Amino acid sequence: MSLYYQLEGPAGAPVVVLSNSLGTTFEMWQPQMAALRENFRVLRYDTHGHGRTTKNEKTTLPQLAEDVISVMDDAGVKQAHFCGISMGGLTGLWLARFAPERFLSVTVANSAAKIGEQSGWLDRARTVRQEGMSAIAKSAPSRWFTDDFVKHHHEQVDALCATLAQTNTEGYAACCEALAAADLRAEIGSITLPMQFIAGANDPVCTLADSEFMHQQVRSSHLVTLKASHLSSIEDAHGFNVALLNFIQQGD
Repeated sequence: MSLYYQLEGPAGAPVVVLSNSLGTTFEMWQPQMAALRENFRVLRYDTHGHGRTTKNEKTTLPQLAEDVISVMDDAGVKQAHFCGISMGGLTGLWLARFAPERFLSVTVANSAAKIGEQSGWLDRARTVRQEGMSAIAKSAPSRWFTDDFVKHHHEQVDALCATLAQTNTEGYAACCEALAAADLRAEIGSITLPMQFIAGANDPVCTLADSEFMHQQVRSSHLVTLKASHLSSIEDAHGFNVALLNFIQQGD
């Protein structure tokens, strides 16, 4: 598999790895770039089967996490801060539990130790294989954003939905199957890395209760709640950037 990534920012600065959500590309992090690039190098990549990253036939959460390690190795990054949203956040949970030596801190946004139900993900994988990505793309705004944000930010929402509609069907379905099988609820109590959880108060996909559960399980972790839905890094970019920078700069 060929993993596409970009590394930007001042040479020698600490590195932040950003991991995108299901159905988006590394470009979803554009609202964070100006704030992060001032003092950090930013490593963004396209997840399995998304954007310019090719796919294998099948994937699992451990494989999604190992992709992050592969990208870091290829970019010559020994240790980094990590921030992932939704599927990227669950990937970060796995890394915090099973590869802590590679990370300075992990921020998990709009995610859960188990996202949704297995049957729902398998149904979605089946649906996109049979009907294509268009139906999923049409319903995405209601999952991703509040009605108010959709109403006032048409261009931004339409661009994200267009990206989703163009996502490789098999790559998307394989990630749905990885999410169907992923469950770290029994594992996260063993995490010792500095951890931050960012929740959207109006998130219907990964609820505030999901973040509160993770926060309770991970000792000394930090929880921030934003007035946003599922893609809080876009809906409340300013609040997200403040939370992320405050957290990762504590250790620098």
